[in-house]
Amino acid sequence: MLAWLVGSDSRPPALLKVRSSATFIIITVSTSIFTDIFLYGIVVPVLPFALTSRSSIQPDQIQTWISIFLAVYGAALLAAAPVCGWLADRTSSRRLPFVLGLVALAASTVMLCIGNSIGVLAAGRVLQGISAAVVWVVGLALLVDTVGSEGVGQAMGYLGLSMSLAILLAPLLGGVVFAASGYYAVFAMAFGLIGFDIVMRLVMIEKKVALRWLPREEVIPDTKKQDMPPLDTRNPALDLQEIPALPVMDDTANKEAATSDTAKTTPPGTRRPLGKFASRLPAVIYLLSSRRVLSALWACLVQSSLLTAFDSMLPLYVRDTFHWNSTGAGLIFLPIVVVSFLGPLIGRASDQVGPRWFATAGFVIGCPFIMLMRLVDHNSLTQKVLLCALLALFGLAMTLVITPIMAEITYAVDAKARRHPPGFFGKNGAYAQAYSLFNMAWAAGCFIGPLMGGLINQRAGWGTSTLVLGCLSIFTALPTAVWTGGSIFKQRKSRRDNLQEPQA
Repeated sequence: MLAWLVGSDSRPPALLKVRSSATFIIITVSTSIFTDIFLYGIVVPVLPFALTSRSSIQPDQIQTWISIFLAVYGAALLAAAPVCGWLADRTSSRRLPFVLGLVALAASTVMLCIGNSIGVLAAGRVLQGISAAVVWVVGLALLVDTVGSEGVGQAMGYLGLSMSLAILLAPLLGGVVFAASGYYAVFAMAFGLIGFDIVMRLVMIEKKVALRWLPREEVIPDTKKQDMPPLDTRNPALDLQEIPALPVMDDTANKEAATSDTAKTTPPGTRRPLGKFASRLPAVIYLLSSRRVLSALWACLVQSSLLTAFDSMLPLYVRDTFHWNSTGAGLIFLPIVVVSFLGPLIGRASDQVGPRWFATAGFVIGCPFIMLMRLVDHNSLTQKVLLCALLALFGLAMTLVITPIMAEITYAVDAKARRHPPGFFGKNGAYAQAYSLFNMAWAAGCFIGPLMGGLINQRAGWGTSTLVLGCLSIFTALPTAVWTGGSIFKQRKSRRDNLQEPQA
């Protein structure tokens, strides 16, 4: 009966080419990311006005509890991400965990909707964080499986656009709908989005599943990651990345692992047992030993911290400074939303010239715009315009960061994989585990940002909060400039060697 949906041995699913196309899969993954983050942020402008009536929280404790609710989501995401990444690289299909993650997300939304105590609301946020780990890890790995490394920057641009829109539209729509129709109307909107997401995920067909009915050349693009050339033409420094000081096989042992015939003729004195041990280590160990990967994860953590810090601070600040209600607390995020539409263009440029200077520029120009927000300190039209302008420029800076950094994870994994024999990271590669690390970094930012921004704002005020966040942004620009796209020092050394070689 469901052969039209899932197909059979003799009959392909309906609209197979469309449902397995890269465009449709990108839209599906982007929708899933949008849904997850939208449900995370939809209560941001609602909580300050609903906690006192539903959970008997005193007004002077609202900032603390908002920070806690935002932070427990990040803590759950942080704990679940590595497990999801390890499992995702060992499953035959990405689709099943992708759908199960949505089921958990729906259950967490029900808890948040009906909960009228601190315990139930906190449990809902924990379950929401766990479901987000599945969605992010599996979704990003599926995206890389689909477009390959050559197109990952532009694909991540669309993903970054959906992420930015969700982060900033969720508070906006949450505040407007809450003010107009009340608490339950906000969650009715959430359940409608979940229903649409369910349909998209069930309709989607993975490319490797589509191979059952379609010729391989119609499914797998020429730029797929398995067919990439030895050197990355986007960034010649990719192959210059350092080899970590792990128990890695020497040259002889590498050859032994690559071909069984060589292994059989290995002399007794070689380090063969050590090579076997090294090859069985989880891919995540190798990834964490790379300074390039660690730099990308740090940049992701800081960017997430900056965005979620404003989730915690901004609604309360405009309420107290401009005397706005929940509608205004939601609308204040609109300036950041507008500039996020540049994400796909930045992603395409990142594919062509590399991610280093886009991400570095984002952190550099973000610093002064964040710090200048301290100038907004009283209620006037000029101050409101100034705040909106600074938020738009801050949003532009964060858009310059997120798309290149998301693509950088894939570039770094490819560079690492080329250092080892084919299949070293398993038949599915290490993309899911790499993006589980990205997820953990993002989750750590979701945990740190609200606590840091909210608590500093509560104790030292708005001016000190923006000063601290601005310093954090400029500090992160340094490792981003050095390590994103491979070591800049090794790049320069390689150029010097190439220039001197003809003269030798």
